[in-house]
Amino acid sequence: MRVSYALVLSLASTFSGFSIARTPQFDSAALLTPQPTNFAQCPQFFAGGKPPAIKPRPQLRELCYEAFAVLHSGATRTPVYVAQRLNRQTIEDADEKRAKRFFADARLPRGERAELEDYKNSGYSRGHMAPAGDMPTPTAMAQSFSLANMVPQNSQHNGGAWNKIEQDTRRYALRAKGDVYVITGPVFTDSATTIGANGVKVPTYLYKLVYDATTHRAWAHWQENQAGESAGAPISYQELVKRTGVEFLPKITLQH
Repeated sequence: MRVSYALVLSLASTFSGFSIARTPQFDSAALLTPQPTNFAQCPQFFAGGKPPAIKPRPQLRELCYEAFAVLHSGATRTPVYVAQRLNRQTIEDADEKRAKRFFADARLPRGERAELEDYKNSGYSRGHMAPAGDMPTPTAMAQSFSLANMVPQNSQHNGGAWNKIEQDTRRYALRAKGDVYVITGPVFTDSATTIGANGVKVPTYLYKLVYDATTHRAWAHWQENQAGESAGAPISYQELVKRTGVEFLPKITLQH
């Protein structure tokens, strides 16, 4: 039986002396429907069922959510990438009331994750990789506020050019004839800084890869994580692979 996020909050708030509103952080395992921690259990978010080919490294953990999947790095305390599958139906369903409670995912060890305090007074916003605006259900909306789905993002960029890219991607998925796979993530350089006591790494760049499974075409948006960026022309899939060193669509033949 699925228990909705709203119902759990309602029930929890009835207990004497306990108030969700006064709780600065909560244990996601207690409030959200349990989700798998292996991509083999959520292949629907990857084109051809194959996740990006990432070189093995320490502290990588796979997290499945209802509407997206995250490869999380305990070294950066951020996603390596976040994968989604969008289509007309999911976008038409994505009219849920926006959640407000960010949380640290309890499936991640404390020594590998960002905490709410890391972002407080950091000067950076908590930038969604899988946008809240894409979420088709109340549970998916609540889960999108996991800090495992966040990176420290320049606030102006988050609400400006990046927001436009997210909206444009939704509009494309709405008119596409089938599934559109989206992979979003950060890119760090040697000069990248960190925020908070846990050393959450600040990305220098952000990318959003879009792959239309019907037309077999792919393109990517590449942005510096800074104010003043504009939503310009996308780069090619091949250029994204060159810049990141990651084969995001293994075994997929693209139409050029």
